[in-house]
Amino acid sequence: MSVFLDIFFSVCLPILVLAGLGWGLDRLYDLDLKSLVKLNIYLFVPAFILTRLSSSDLGGKLGLSIVGFTVCIILSMGALSWLVCKLRKQNPVDCYSMQLATMIYNSGNWGIPLMTLAFSQYGGVIQVFVLATMNLTSFSLGVFLANAGSKERKGWIVPILKQPSPWAILIALTLRSFGNPLEDVTFIWTPLEYLASALVAFALITLGVQLSKTKPPHPGGNLGWALVIRLLGGPAVAVFYTWVFGFEGTVAAILIVGAAAPTAVNTALLAHEFNGNSRFAAAAVFYSTFLASLVVTAILAALRAGWIAWAVP
Repeated sequence: MSVFLDIFFSVCLPILVLAGLGWGLDRLYDLDLKSLVKLNIYLFVPAFILTRLSSSDLGGKLGLSIVGFTVCIILSMGALSWLVCKLRKQNPVDCYSMQLATMIYNSGNWGIPLMTLAFSQYGGVIQVFVLATMNLTSFSLGVFLANAGSKERKGWIVPILKQPSPWAILIALTLRSFGNPLEDVTFIWTPLEYLASALVAFALITLGVQLSKTKPPHPGGNLGWALVIRLLGGPAVAVFYTWVFGFEGTVAAILIVGAAAPTAVNTALLAHEFNGNSRFAAAAVFYSTFLASLVVTAILAALRAGWIAWAVP
């Protein structure tokens, strides 16, 4: 019990405190969520990706394996959601909503702070590869799922091209191949470092604002199943795939914990933008974010106790 509490207070509670500050500020001042989200997506996240990826000592082969692992998690969550929907005889629109809530998880303003706190050496860097994969998925498959069943059809090619994160990855990989000469350009690199360092706090405050603006329904029916699949199914499937891909030690632990992340905030924004079931998406974000703290704490305790032989951090 003491190990559980120690992990909760040192890893999860700081996340909840910062998110709580965002929640409180929004209650007092009714902050503009769209502006905060745009600052995250177009400024802080790309800066974090560019600086961490270009200066990381992780090999390209490992990065590709992490991308492949993340894709497998996403597809498995989609298949599991589809199976549950079929067994419950749900209509296709409800199935799309559940898939959106389970497949796309919060590897950005939840995952990066969590990994930075729990695994200081490689957590943030490994999470960059997960985040890059999730960004591409959010604005391709995520747009399709949010748009499915809507009378207003909108394209998804342009939203992908507009996202700065994939371009940040491309620039970072190019810089890596040349030994990252940008580090010597102080007037560019120093501002990027400042932005990257600010991501954790700013992202969590944004998450708190998002939760403050959410009016969730009761967590039963499809919503309850979505929460179970996302928070318990994700790490369970991740344990299997870390074994399949041959990940070991801290890397395996990081990927398993990361797969227990809550539903991504982007799913609610996409559902709203493309006329999907935005109430369901927002509720999945709301409940999964709070429950994820308990789930992650339990998983970290289990990993540190050596319950999974190849994933001891």
